[in-house]
Order: sequence, then structure tokens, then C-alpha cells
Amino acid sequence: MKNQYILLSMLLGGVYTMPQPSVAQVLTRAQPAYESTASRQQSSANALDGQRNRRSRSLKKALSELERRFNINFAYDEQLVTGRQTDAELDGLSLEQALNQLIESQGLRYRKVNDKLFAIQSAPAKKVGLAFPTEGTAPALATVSNALPDLTEAPQVKRITGQVTDETNQGLPGANIIEKGTTTGATTDANGNFVLNVSDAATTLTVSSVGYASQDVTIGNNSVVNVKLVPDDRTLNEVVVIGYQTVRKRDVTGANDVISSTQANKVTANSLAESIQGLSPGVTVRNTGVPGQQASIQIRGVASFLNTDPLYIIDGMIADANPTINNDDIESIQVLKDASAAAIYGSRAANGVVIITTKQGKEGPIRVSFSGKYGIQQVYKRWDVMDATNFAATQRTQYQNAGQTPPSSVATGTFNPNINTNWQDQVLQTGNLQDYNLTLSGGTKTGTYLISGSYFSNKGYVIGSGFDRASLRINTKSQLGRFTFGENALLTNSNIQNFPAGNPIYDMAGMLPVIPVQDPSYIDAGNPGGYGIGRNPDAVTYAFNPVAVRNLASNKSNFAKLVGNAYLDVKLTDWLTYRANAGLEVSFDYTQNLRRIGTYQYSASPVASSVGEDRSRYLSMLFEHTLNFNKAFGLHSINGVVGISQQTTRRDITSGSRTNLGFAGGQYFNTINAATGISNSAGGTPDDYRILGYIGRVNYTYNDKYLLTLTGRVDQDSRFGANYRTGFFPSIAGAWRISQEKFFHVDWISDLKLNASYGKLGIVVPTLGSFPYTAFINNNPRAIFGIDQTANVGAYQAQLANPDLRWEERIQQNYGVSASFLRNRITTEINVYNSLSNDAILNLAVPGYLGNLRGNPYVNTASIRNRGVEFSATYRNNEHAVKWDVSGNFTTIKNRVENVGNQGQNINYIQSGNTRSQVGQAVGQWYVLKTAGLFQNQEEINNYKGTNGNLIQPNAKPGDIKYVDTNGDGQITQNDDRQFVGSPWPKLQAGAQANASYGQFSLNVQLTGVFGYTVYNDVRRGLDSYQLTNFRNDISPWTTTNTNTSDPRLGLEAGDQGIISNNFAYTDRWLENASYVRVRNVEIGYTLPKTLLSTLKIRNARVYVSGQNLFTITQYTGLDPDVTGANIQERGVDNGHWPSPRVVSVGVNCDF
Repeated sequence: MKNQYILLSMLLGGVYTMPQPSVAQVLTRAQPAYESTASRQQSSANALDGQRNRRSRSLKKALSELERRFNINFAYDEQLVTGRQTDAELDGLSLEQALNQLIESQGLRYRKVNDKLFAIQSAPAKKVGLAFPTEGTAPALATVSNALPDLTEAPQVKRITGQVTDETNQGLPGANIIEKGTTTGATTDANGNFVLNVSDAATTLTVSSVGYASQDVTIGNNSVVNVKLVPDDRTLNEVVVIGYQTVRKRDVTGANDVISSTQANKVTANSLAESIQGLSPGVTVRNTGVPGQQASIQIRGVASFLNTDPLYIIDGMIADANPTINNDDIESIQVLKDASAAAIYGSRAANGVVIITTKQGKEGPIRVSFSGKYGIQQVYKRWDVMDATNFAATQRTQYQNAGQTPPSSVATGTFNPNINTNWQDQVLQTGNLQDYNLTLSGGTKTGTYLISGSYFSNKGYVIGSGFDRASLRINTKSQLGRFTFGENALLTNSNIQNFPAGNPIYDMAGMLPVIPVQDPSYIDAGNPGGYGIGRNPDAVTYAFNPVAVRNLASNKSNFAKLVGNAYLDVKLTDWLTYRANAGLEVSFDYTQNLRRIGTYQYSASPVASSVGEDRSRYLSMLFEHTLNFNKAFGLHSINGVVGISQQTTRRDITSGSRTNLGFAGGQYFNTINAATGISNSAGGTPDDYRILGYIGRVNYTYNDKYLLTLTGRVDQDSRFGANYRTGFFPSIAGAWRISQEKFFHVDWISDLKLNASYGKLGIVVPTLGSFPYTAFINNNPRAIFGIDQTANVGAYQAQLANPDLRWEERIQQNYGVSASFLRNRITTEINVYNSLSNDAILNLAVPGYLGNLRGNPYVNTASIRNRGVEFSATYRNNEHAVKWDVSGNFTTIKNRVENVGNQGQNINYIQSGNTRSQVGQAVGQWYVLKTAGLFQNQEEINNYKGTNGNLIQPNAKPGDIKYVDTNGDGQITQNDDRQFVGSPWPKLQAGAQANASYGQFSLNVQLTGVFGYTVYNDVRRGLDSYQLTNFRNDISPWTTTNTNTSDPRLGLEAGDQGIISNNFAYTDRWLENASYVRVRNVEIGYTLPKTLLSTLKIRNARVYVSGQNLFTITQYTGLDPDVTGANIQERGVDNGHWPSPRVVSVGVNCDF
């Protein structure tokens, strides 16, 4: 009997172990004849309404009607409403009346969380002889004893009682209390009280309620635990920043993405762009392993030949988001992609807009947070090249095949036996990353503050490279009646150590293993350090000695920057707010280039020591005045912004250099004044322009179903001539929320919206400078003429001007569908876009004798079209002990050149190296000779003839490459026989990430993938040329006994036209499939127990270990398929691209 009493006490106190039936289920089974008054009333009502033939629909649909009508949200368990029907007539009822009639008639109850959120819960059961147990009393058992199973033993338990309340200290009925790590739990009664029996080892309770944020509570030695829950912001109306406004995300008519700082900060990155790779569809990020260098970012393809960078907005200031910004300061990143979203920024928005919002302080006592991370980085792949022994043997074969006598050292392999240099070991090192952040924040109802300091350091994996940054941020916000004012300020100081000459990633592959790093035999007047640079005739190479470069030269830069803004908001009425915003970006940059005496390349002339310095000051000031309005009347809602924006920018650059540095005691005096040489130079470049903009946007919503957005901006830019300084950039967008229509009866679809937009945006090309419309006159020349042959002052026009130069324009169309399912558990979005860039700027080739001595003038002449599809989806499951979510996205992007203007007679293309941008083709499409295998015998060579009967490759030999005679003229010429082969632009790019947590543990996995593109492997071209370079270990040159190979015969170019042809640079021989899938990041974390932390006065602490770029699946033979070329037209040329390294890190996050 005692054991039965213990069991009854546990059960009626709320203990349950899934999938055992709950108390309510037991009661229902025990009382089959029991029916609540509400249920009897509902049955009667249903019968009567059936006779009246009222409109019947699901309860979920009726709730959606109320959400739309009263602009509110409901939070509820999906299972609570599934299958319920109602025919309640709600028209003409107030909110309270409608809720009473709709919800309470279903045997449910509702609770007002705040003005916009209502939680729906099960109504408490009628009392049927049960008494809620209190301390020292036993529950009444008479009516349920027969319904309980007969057990003879009960586990040892600890009894916990308490109350769950909301933020106003009112009891919360229906809240769930679960012993963490188990399925044992309880539910609160009508007053929020609960009793829970937990195991003796229990330490933490998880408390949750619909519409409120879950909370973990430490039990300790307490038997009474009271918990206060706060509303869950995720269930409220999420807002997004769209430029000068914040609006509900569900009301956005354009295409934009929100990336949280939690997502972006999973990877350790030098720059913001690097951290968001794979997180947003339509955003292409190409990384680099160079410390302190900004990754390349493109949004929705290529809109310009000269500028593809997006516009960055940092807390309302139009500024540069280069690596000087601290990623830990960022709260969210929003990417505006279509015309509707970006038109508010007008002439600078065609490449997309990235809005960065930094963290702010929150009301409450001072909070101290610390995060620290340390990681090591390495290049996870190396070139497989020959050592000294194999190199010598291969070189002997090379001479023998050419019919030449090799030098004695080559013939006998008697290179210095002590020299076997692994140049990759000399260049590559184990780098490291350090990232430390300390933040103080807090505030009151009238003001908040956040102060953060950070230090980031990246010792590069290449010798002589590195980057470090120290920053201080101060964000404040205050409120005084109708006035709200604050500021956001960031001060940074960063240093970059660049590799000063050559490309060590390229050179380390080509340098010969028989050349020493240093050797006394190399010492001479031009090479006092004795650096190994090759020698004739047995070890000739033109690659740089990277160690010599590192020791003989340096390139260091320092950047000191202040960027921020101050603002004032005045609430004029309850629907109208005025804002004044003043932004500032000022930087002082310094770069020093130092060259010591010495030589680091074979046959290079001795270079005198020198020093060069560049100093610049950049100042940009932004002043904006805007009026924001937001008014609702009946079923209509209208909001928007109007205002004026003015930005003034000036950059002054001064440079100087001088040769013959002072030298004493082994120390160079590396200042310009200490140099004594007569070779010196000095110069300066000004950059000064202004932009004035008038902005406006109106968002109109009817009945929360039909949405319309009109946006426009008029910009005036001083960088263009008087006739083209003003431009108008409008857009229109609309959306239809189908899920709010009365005819829509799909319960499992929570929200469904269609949207479309059309508009025009502009692009400014920074390389134009401030005065491209003005001709430059050079008054330095002297002309000697006359009887006395005196020198007279002359002048000439040094640069042709273009007074008709104007903005590049991009016309965009976007069609989208966004939907959520299963009460927003699944969210998806699809966008289809089509854009056309007109008046794209190119350099027009003009002969120098026409006054074009400073380069070809810029003209608006080209057009580029981009088309694509974007898809993203997210699934969240946070209702069980294991909480997890998974998200993915993919993008298709296709660009095509529509026009290149007047490039000459019958010329409809722009050539750049091995690429061609031709009308009807993609930008920078590979344009190369196409190969058709190797000639296997002389007969094949003799039979390869043109229409005229002549041999197409008369100098070829068996084992040489066979080229396709594209134009059929009977000969192979590099200019006339090229054709389009492959594309550097991916057909598909994708990203995915998954998060999971259980108890104290958490896991994050990020993947990226790029498919359907080719890369020109210029490093392999150098290695496989067989000339003046090392060789790949796995080469398999053609011989009469080795015909099943793709590698041509070995030989020397001297006197052998076949070998020369084999090494043509512009052929498809060097194009490789670069599609890849990469494990971008894996992070495993553990949150330390609060019982442990409480003794250390730490509120929360988490430790983690992460692996970045752990492995890559690809067929590409280079070091990294994620290649960024030198410019847009050479997008996929790998000429020694610094690969993204593998990084293994450990870190900690603490709150005090």
C-alpha cells in the first residue's frame, strides 16, 4: 500500500516518462462517462450550427484570420489544433469576444503574452475528486485508483515544488518542467504551480511554455524552485533592416537574406566576406589565404567589367568593410539583392548591398563577456614534385631525347650531393590565428552601452606574411522622452606584412631541388648573400628564390581607422519619427617598401638598395535627414521613409622613394632621408568627390494580404560631367500572401507569399577617379626651336576626357515564393532573377598620338545579362531533448555578354589573355586551342592535312600534342584556331549547415559546394612545360613503349618546334574540372555546468574545438579549386592562388 501511495503521489504530482500516458489521459480513461461542460456546449453548438449550415473551416485557419485582422500572432503546439474544426462567426466581434467564442468553445484557453502575442493552451481539467498535492499532504485517490497500474517498487526520488511565472509575475498554466537529460517532467496548474519528483542525481530543470523562451534552472540543494519566463522573441514579428527602415520580415517584398553573427562567427576569418561563404544563396565568395586580404564577393553574378564589389553599410554609415572590422562586434548581416531591396541606395547598389548591424547593450546590470580562440593553420595539400635525384635523371632523358649532349653535371648526376632543397618546406610554415574579445555592456530603461576591445592576429602559413588588428568599439543609446540618441564608433589599428616580390606559391613549385637556399659559391657583388638563384647551363630557372625575397625585401602597411555614426531620433507623433544621422570614416594609411642589396632571381641585374613610402589620408563624411512614418487605419497600413543624404569623400596620397640606403654595422637605415642615391621620386594623387541623394520609399499593405512597395532615389555625383551628374533609380514591388485568403484551406502551410519586383540600380567604378570627364594638360615639356635654339615651355593633353561618362545601370527583375510549413518549423524561399547591365564601362583603345599618353579613356559601351535561381530551406526541431536544425541553399548563375560597343571593325569581343568576353558568351570565357590527344606515329602526322593538302602540323613528332584546326586553313595559329572551351563560372553553387545540441553539448557542421566550372591551372602549365622548371613526380612522358598517356614526349625547346608547340600557353591542356565539395567547418562545444561556474562567479561558459576546411573532394590537381583570378575577365586563372588553409582551433566563451 505504501508503494502504491508513492506511485500515486508521483503521478498526480505531474511525473511522466514518455511514452507513458499523461495524467489527463489516465483521467480520461478512468472516467469514460466524464464530459466537461465546455465539451457538452461544443457538441450542442455543433449540432445547431450544422442545422444553420454555417461556414466550417479548420481552427488553424480561423486563427490565421484573427492574426491578419488584428495584426497579432498566436503561439501554440501544432498538435493542439490539428484536426479541430470550427464554424464560429467572428465578423463584427472585438478581439476579446472573438477569442472567447473561438478558443474557449474548443475546450482550450488563451493567455495574453503581450500586445502582439497570445499563447493557446489546453484548458485545465475539471476537478474530479483530485486535490493538487501540497507539502505534507496526500492527493485524493478515490476516483482514479482503479486506473493506475499495480507496481511494487518505486525509485528513490527528490521532490521539487515551485511556481512558473511570466515577466509580470503572473502564474503560467501549462508550462512544462523537465529534468534535463531525461523525459521525466511535469506541467503547471492554473496558477503556475508544479510538483516534480526527480532522481537524486538531477542538477538541472528545463522550463518551457508556448510563446516563451526556454530556460535551464539549476536545482542545487533546493526543494523549492521558482522560475520566471520571458517572451520568446522568435515568435514575435521578426524585423529586418532594409535601408533607413526596419520592417516585419514577413512584409518584405524584395529579395534579402539575414545572416546571424552566430552563423558567421563559426569560422575564423580575416574578413567579413570570408565568414559568410555558403550561408546565402546568390552570394559568391572566393577566399584567399593571404593574411589581411579581403575575400572576393559577388552578389547575383557579374554586372560590370570593372567593379563587382557590393556596397557596405555599417550601422547606417556607408563605409568599407575590409578586414579592419571585428567580426565579433557584428550582430547581424543583411544582404539586399534585388532592385526593391536595394533601390534606396540608388547609384551604388547594383552589385548588391550588405548591411552590417553591430551589437548593442541591453537593459540590466553590467555584463562582462570574454571570448578567446587560438588555432593553427597549414596548407593541407602540396605539389608532388621531384627531388634532386629524380630531377637529374629526368633532365638527362630530356637531353638524350633532344639528341644533345647534357652538361657533365647532368650527364653524371653529380650535382652537389649535399643539396636536395625542398622549396615547399622553405616557403610553407605552420601559421596560427588568435582572436580575443572582451565586452562590457549593460544599461537602464533610459540608456544602454556596449564597450568592446579585441585583438586578432594571423601569422601566415607563408614565410614573411602576417596580419594583426586591435580594435575598440563604443556603442551607446539613450532615451529622453520623445528623444532617442546614440552613437556607434569603431577605432582600429591594423598591420599587414605582405610578401614583397614574386609569388611564393608559384615559385616554390618551379624552383629546382638542385639549387641551394644559400651557398658561398653564389656570392658576388650583386649577390652578397650568396642566395641560390640557378646557374647556367645545368640549373637554369627564372623562378624567384622565396627565401631571398623574404630576406632582401619587405612590404609593410599600417592602417589606423575610425568609423562610426551618431544619430538623433525625435518621435514627432505616434506614427512619425525624424532622424538625423551623421557618419564619419577617417583613416591614415602608411606603406613602406624596403629593398636591400642582393639578387633573388637568375640573370636579374643587380639592384641597388632603396626605400619607398606611401602615406594617405582618407576622410568621408555622411549627413542624412529622414522622416519615417508608420500608420494603420482599418485594414490598411502604410509606412515608409523620405529624406536626403549627402556624402563627401577625399583621399590624399603622397609617395616618395630613394636609392642607396645608409648602412652601418649590418643595419639598414630605412628612411628616405638616410638614402644617398640620386635616383629619387615623389608624387601625389588627390581623390575628391561628393554624392547628394534624395530618397523615398512607401510600403502599403491591405488586410495583411496585398503588399506594394515603391522606392526611388535621385543621386547627383560630382565624378561625372555636368550633363550626366543626376540619375533616377526607381523600383516597384508587390506581394500577395495567398495563405491569408479565405479560399486557402491547407492547414500544414503556415504562410505562403508570392512577390515580384522591377527596378533600376547604378554602379560607380572607383578606378575612374574623381575627374574622368576632365582632360589633363601636361605643362612640363620643353620645345627647342628658333634661331637661338632656346627651350620654350610647352604643353600637351596627356589624357583624353569623356564628358559624356555616366553611371553603369542595372535593370533587375525578381520573382519569388516564400513559404513556411508546420507552424514555421520548415521555411523555404525561391527567387528567380533576370538582370541586364547597360552602359557598362570599358577602356576604348585610342592611339597615343591623339593625346592618349595616360591610358585609354573610359566609355559607357557594354551590356551584361545575368540570370539565375536561388533556393533556401530550413528545418527546425527544438521540441525534444535533442534540439537540431538543418538548412541548405543553392544558386544557379549564368551571365552573358550582350554588347561590347565599338571595338573595331567586325570585333564583338574583348580579349584578355586566354579568355574572351564575346557577345553571346559568358564574361571571360575560356578561349583556347583545343587538343585532340597525342600523335602516336608518323603516319598520323602525315595524314593530318588541311583542305589544301598541306600538313597541318609539319614539325610534329610522335608524342607531340595534336591541335584542332578550327578555321580549316591547314595550319595551327594561336590567334586564329582558338575556340570557346569550358567556363570559369559555376553552373551551381551550394551551402549547407546543421546544428544539434543535447544537454551541455553542441555540434555545428558547415558544407560548401561549387559545381560545373573549370580552372586554368597555370602552375601545372609551368611544371609540365619541361623547361626551366622542376617536374611533377607522377609525369608519364610519351615514349614508343608508353603510348597510353596524356603527357607529351620529353625534349628541349631549342631547335624543336614540336616541343615549342606542346607548350603553347593558350590551350585546353591546362583547363581542369574544379568542382568541389568542402567541409567548411565542424565545431563541437560543451557548456560547463552552472553548479561548477557559480563558485567561480561565472554566469555561463562554453568551450569548443573546431576544424575549418578539414577536407575537400575535387578532381582539381592544384592546391585549391576555390580560385580568384587577377580580374573579372581572368576569374579562374590559378597562377599561384594562395589556398585556403586547414585550421584547427580551440576556444572559450564566458559571461560574468
